[in-house]
Amino acid sequence: IIGQQISLAAAISVRRRLIEAVGVRHSSGLACFPDAERLLMLDETALRQAGLSQTKARTLQMLSREVVADRLPLTTWLVTQPIEEIREQLLSLRGIGPWTVSYALLRGFGWLDGSLHGDVAVRRQLQRLLGATEKPGEDFTRDWLSEFSPWRALVAAHLWSIPEEVDPADS
Repeated sequence: IIGQQISLAAAISVRRRLIEAVGVRHSSGLACFPDAERLLMLDETALRQAGLSQTKARTLQMLSREVVADRLPLTTWLVTQPIEEIREQLLSLRGIGPWTVSYALLRGFGWLDGSLHGDVAVRRQLQRLLGATEKPGEDFTRDWLSEFSPWRALVAAHLWSIPEEVDPADS
């Protein structure tokens, strides 16, 4: 949710401020990302001060309530729920779209087949890779990534990792 429609640098900054606002530390002293219960301790104002938009703050609170109430049993899902069912359940939530679901399934569940065709950086790097004059649309990018199923998220990660000063065709 934090990284929706913002740059990676902006998402990292917001995430850092959110982690600092909650203030949970590991015994080693490292700051920890808060769990759903701790996120619910922050009101919308505190979430906004950490850099989230009003919509993102409300979505994060709603998602946290769903997890705490066990309507989104993330731990159980790790071992029992088919990815497509998890995907559909997440997509049914307000403020959660295909990019967020694919990215969450990649990061949280290790699902490597999320398309991420709507990601601006993926489309920009694909434009560079193909030598196109215009950034490819989402439909074209989805079709292009489909050739790499079931590893579409890995292709997206590769595209993300190409530095701007490097020609993607050489990567």
